[in-house]
Amino acid sequence: MLMRLIVEVVDIYTFIIFVYVILSWIPYKQGILSNIDEVLGKLCDPYLDLFKRFIPPIGGMVDISPIIAIVVLQLVVRLLYMLF
Repeated sequence: MLMRLIVEVVDIYTFIIFVYVILSWIPYKQGILSNIDEVLGKLCDPYLDLFKRFIPPIGGMVDISPIIAIVVLQLVVRLLYMLF
């Protein structure tokens, strides 16, 4: 039961990262989008920064670290789920 809850929380966090990345494509955020981006940044940046340190942007512009971060997060939680 606890592992199922952890899997659900990780799935929600993965979705939050996905939304944060999509919002990063919007160049000028005003009003509610700015507020949402700020909150999501506080939730996602500590985890994403771990990967940004080691994975440089491709061509200086395309950041693939969120993709790697999501894959690692999903793999770890699925492995834990299988073990327990």
